[in-house]
Amino acid sequence: MRKGLLLLAAMSGFLAVALGAFGAHGLKAVAPPDLIEVFNLGVQYHFYHTFALVMLAFSGQWLTSRLLDWAAYLFIVGIMLFSGSLYGLALIGTKWLGPITPIGGGCFLLGWLLFAAAVWRHKVVDGHES
Repeated sequence: MRKGLLLLAAMSGFLAVALGAFGAHGLKAVAPPDLIEVFNLGVQYHFYHTFALVMLAFSGQWLTSRLLDWAAYLFIVGIMLFSGSLYGLALIGTKWLGPITPIGGGCFLLGWLLFAAAVWRHKVVDGHES
């Protein structure tokens, strides 16, 4: 288990719950429904990739690969760029954040590919994992 990554995932989960609660209760007074949907999409992907960080933290028990570290970095950057830009768009209304969102999505995609590559490269010898 990767303790530091698991701790980061726990903090990310806390933040996702807090932001989700804010989006469900506090945002209604200050944002129109379409921007609340944007905010909630950010929360949704924040949660998905928080769970992915938990998986990466525990997969280190079976898989040893720097690819797992890079996948974690990309998920973290993806949360910041994808979800963060959607949070900013909904809260501040700054349109210039829009082009940042797909970069975060690309980080998510690349992170999943690196996770898959780490699994693919894992050796199985005589029916037993090594």
